[in-house]
Amino acid sequence: MTARDSSRDSLHDAHGSHGSHGSHGSHGSHGPQGPQGTADSSLGSAPSRRSLLRASTMTATGLAAAGMMGAASAAPTKGGHGRNPKEGIVRGDLRFRDDGTFTVVQFNDTQDGYRTDVRTIALQEAVLDDVQPDFVVINGDVIDGSPTTELEAKQAINNVVRPMEDRGIAWAITFGNHDEDSTATTGLDEQGYLDFVARYPHNVNTPGAKDITGSGNQVLTVSSAAGTGKGGSDAFALWLLDSGRYAPEEIAGQDFEGYPDWDWLRPDQIQWYLRSSEELERTNSAVVPGLVFQHIALWEHRFMWFASVDSRTEADHARAVEKHSLVGERNEDECPGPFNSGMFAAMQQRGDVKGLFVGHDHINTYVGNYYGIQLGYGPGTGFGTYGAGGAEDHRLRGARVFHLDENAEEVYAGTELRFAADYGIDLDPTAQPGEPSAFPDGVR
Repeated sequence: MTARDSSRDSLHDAHGSHGSHGSHGSHGSHGPQGPQGTADSSLGSAPSRRSLLRASTMTATGLAAAGMMGAASAAPTKGGHGRNPKEGIVRGDLRFRDDGTFTVVQFNDTQDGYRTDVRTIALQEAVLDDVQPDFVVINGDVIDGSPTTELEAKQAINNVVRPMEDRGIAWAITFGNHDEDSTATTGLDEQGYLDFVARYPHNVNTPGAKDITGSGNQVLTVSSAAGTGKGGSDAFALWLLDSGRYAPEEIAGQDFEGYPDWDWLRPDQIQWYLRSSEELERTNSAVVPGLVFQHIALWEHRFMWFASVDSRTEADHARAVEKHSLVGERNEDECPGPFNSGMFAAMQQRGDVKGLFVGHDHINTYVGNYYGIQLGYGPGTGFGTYGAGGAEDHRLRGARVFHLDENAEEVYAGTELRFAADYGIDLDPTAQPGEPSAFPDGVR
């Protein structure tokens, strides 16, 4: 464990988290827990797989309340692929189907090397064939830190984007804390990844808004099925944000011992969101509803589970279930950055965002309504990284599905989970690395 790992061991004690715990891991997390956040005694004494993962990379360098079933896919319009929008507002790539519906799939933490576990790909393919979405986001930690060459890094990405490419589905990535773990060895950084994925015909990433923190910050609008209406054609917005990697070692001479030391959204990113949201409203003569995808959780995720900032008891959680309509599991501490970014307050002020969804904490799957905005997790999709541990290591491998409907009052019509077990995929804890997928024509 690195010094930065051990500096987070007091996070649980500082915030009064309930239950018995193992040592904090690389996400500042405790041992795996059951659905109500209570520790699983059969797993709690073992070292956190997350701490082992973080240490090695640093050394190297249930259904939600409004769930619905999926529908058949329609091809994206792909109107403006390859441009470089200065302000990060991307129009013309996505459109509601003729019946006014649109489906999004969130994969998270595919997080593997150039020999991606074959079950990760099998899970992606099963979900895509079942749900037939219109858009897919791999929401951070697309690869891990194991690639040793530029080719291996590209192969690792190619493995997990081919399922969408092969089906002609529009897709994008966001960045997590692990995507640049191999940069010092491979030479590929976030901008290099964006340049690479732009070669795929169905990718809709752009370099993102200029002169703000992070890479690929952008908003993809989904055009109305009816075309330009009374106020404009943007019926929905999909916000893709770069929540960063790790906090600096110290600020103002103070380290982060006792605090989670992941990254956080910076003020310029939030200001960009506010400006862009206002611009969408002006263009469409109405607030455009949307969903936000970023890798690292907000502090409000942590608050919501207990309906409290400081108290973390079973009674608090029971109250939170009722108050915030919580559905799903919490098996590890949420791992935000050390500072509350203010993003939640910004979304509340604008009144456009219907939900903000993250990954990062692989074995959390919950979603709730936090003061009018859904906050939730997409479960870890990749079989090559840590899971619940032991015989249940892969029990929660899955994806999150979102349903949009122009005929619904708020357009956002609900979310649900799909798990590997739903498709009969092998959950044996033994790794099953595959061979790299071939690159499509024109991509290398």
